[in-house]
Amino acid sequence: MRNAICILIVTLSCYGQLSAQIFPIWKLNEVVVSDLRLKAYADGHKVSVLVDSTLLKNGASLTSLLNFNSNIYFKENGFGMVSSPAFRGTNASHTAVVWNGININSQMNGQVDFNTINTLNYSSVGIRSGGGSVQFGTGAIGGSIHLNNDLDFKKHFKNRFILRYGSFNTKVAHYNQSLGNGKWSSSVGVNYTASDNDYEYLGKDQTNSNGEFENLSLNFNAGYIVTDDDVLRFYHQSLLGDRNLSGNLTSLGRSRYKDNHYRSQLEWTRFGKTIISKLKVAHLDETFKYFENKDSAIYSKGRATTLLARYALDVKLNDRFRINSFLEYDYYKGEGSSFGNPRRNDASVSTILKYNWTEKGVLNLSARKDFSSDFSSPMLFSFDGRYEFNAHYSLQLNASKNFRAPTFNDLYWKPGGNLDLIPEQSYQVDLGHRISFNDLVIRLNSYYIATEDMIRWLPQNSGIWSPTNVDQVQIYGIETEIGKKFPMGKKQTLAIQTNYAYTVSQDRETKTQLIYVPYHKANAGLSYAFTDLEFFYQYLYTGSVAIIGGELKAYQVSNVGLNYAPSGKTKLKLKIGITLNNLFNTYYENVALRPMPNRNIQTQLILNF
Repeated sequence: MRNAICILIVTLSCYGQLSAQIFPIWKLNEVVVSDLRLKAYADGHKVSVLVDSTLLKNGASLTSLLNFNSNIYFKENGFGMVSSPAFRGTNASHTAVVWNGININSQMNGQVDFNTINTLNYSSVGIRSGGGSVQFGTGAIGGSIHLNNDLDFKKHFKNRFILRYGSFNTKVAHYNQSLGNGKWSSSVGVNYTASDNDYEYLGKDQTNSNGEFENLSLNFNAGYIVTDDDVLRFYHQSLLGDRNLSGNLTSLGRSRYKDNHYRSQLEWTRFGKTIISKLKVAHLDETFKYFENKDSAIYSKGRATTLLARYALDVKLNDRFRINSFLEYDYYKGEGSSFGNPRRNDASVSTILKYNWTEKGVLNLSARKDFSSDFSSPMLFSFDGRYEFNAHYSLQLNASKNFRAPTFNDLYWKPGGNLDLIPEQSYQVDLGHRISFNDLVIRLNSYYIATEDMIRWLPQNSGIWSPTNVDQVQIYGIETEIGKKFPMGKKQTLAIQTNYAYTVSQDRETKTQLIYVPYHKANAGLSYAFTDLEFFYQYLYTGSVAIIGGELKAYQVSNVGLNYAPSGKTKLKLKIGITLNNLFNTYYENVALRPMPNRNIQTQLILNF
C-alpha cells in the first residue's frame, strides 16, 4: 500500500506545460465528453463508436444493436429475456459495462443483462476490444462496452419523440429533450418498452408462453460551467423492469422477475493550462425480486449498493509525456435471501503514462493495484501503442494483465459460497492493423488470451454446488472489420459495413471448445439513401455452438428496413420507418430449447423539433 501511495504522490508532483496540438483541452462551450480515458488512452486498442444513425436502425436493446454491429456473440434466453455476451470467447462476467466512466457490472453476479440497457438513452455506444482492467476494473477481460452521455453546451433546444409498434404487441415510447445556453447543458429522457412476446415457435404447435415484459427508464444528465476552468456534471439513470420468464420447448414458464437499477454520479472537473483534475462520486443501487410462481406472493430477493469516490489527475509533463493517475475507493453493501448481509471495502491506485515518441507513434504504459477487505488482488499492468507508417496504414499493439473479482454470489451464497476464492487472472496480447484508402477502412486484429483460476460452479461431494478456482482457459482468434462509403453525388449515399470473427475458446487441458462460443460469427450492414428515402439491410451469421450433450446449429438472420424523412425548412422534422425482422422466417435457437422470434414487423415514427 505504501508503494502505491508513493506512486500517486510522485505523479501528482510532476507536471510541465500543456501542448494544445498534442493534448487539446476540451472546449467547455461545445461538447464535454463523458469518458476521457476511452478517447485519450486507447491508442493501441480497437475502438468502435456507434452513433445516432446506427442506434436508430436497430431494436431498442443493447443486445440487438451489438449483435448486428459488432463481433460480440450473445446468449439470449428469448426475445426480451436475460442476455449475456461472449466478448472474444470470454464469459458474460468478463465484459465490463462502463456508464459515463464507471463500471456498472452487478456486484451480485458480475454481469450486466444487455436486454435491460436501452440504447436510445445514450449519445453513443463505444466498443473497446481487449483487456482493460487497469482503467475499468474487474471484469474487463474480453473488452468493455461504453455507454456515453456527452453534454453539448452550445446554445440549442432540441426535442425528440419516438413511437414504435410491432408484432407481438410490442410497444416503445421514447422522449428526449436536450438544451444548452453556453453555461448550462442538460438532457432528459424517458423510455417505456413493453411486449406480449407471444410469438409462435416455427414448425411447432407452441407459442412463447409467459414471456410478457415491460421496462421504464428515466435519464437525467446536466452540466454547469462554474468558471472558465471548472465544470460540474451530473448523471442519473433509473430502470424499473418487470418481466415474466418465458418457458421453452419442454416446459411452460410460470416465474417472474422484477429488477430496479438506480445510478447517480456527480463529477467536478477543473481544466488548467497544464493539469486536468477530476473528482467523481457515485451511488449505484440494484435490487431484484424473483417469484418462482408469478401468482404467488412468495419471492426471493437481493440488493447491492455501491458507493464510489475517485480522484483523477491528468498532467502534461512536457511536449512528449502525459500522465493520468487516479485513486478510487468503493464501498459495497449487500443483502439478500441467499447471501446474507455482506460488506466489502475496495481501494485502487492507477497510473497511465502516455509517450508521444514521434509524430507518428504513441505508447501508453499503465499499472494498477487493488486492495480489498475480502481477498488479495493481483498487480495489474498494460501496454498499448500505435504507429502510423503512412496515411494509409497504421499498426496497433496492446498487452495486459487483467482480473475479475469474486462476486457476492460467489463468496456468500447460501449454501455453497466459497470465501477462499481468489480473483481470476488473465493475460492477453492483441495485434491490430488499420488500412484506409479514401472511403475504405479495413481493420484486422489477432489476439491471444490466457485465463487462470477461472471461477466455476461445480457439484461437491455433499451434492451442493459451489464455486472454485479450477478452469484454465486459452482463447485466440482473428477479427476483421471492413467499411466502405461510395460517393454518389449530393442526393445519394451508399455505405457497407462488415464484421467477421473466428474464435477458439478452449479448456487448456481438454482442448475442447467452451459451450456457447461459436467458432464463426459474421454480420453485414448495407444502407442506401436517395433524397428523402433510406433503405437498409442487415445480415447476421452465427456458427454452431457446443452445448452440454450436443450442439446448436448455425443460423442466418436478415433484417430489412425503409425510412422516409421528407425534407423541408420547417423546424419539425419527421421520419417514418418500417423494419421487417427475420426476413426469411428462419427458425433458430441461441440457447438450447428456446426458439427465437419468427418473422416480425416493427414500425417507427420519429419527430425532431
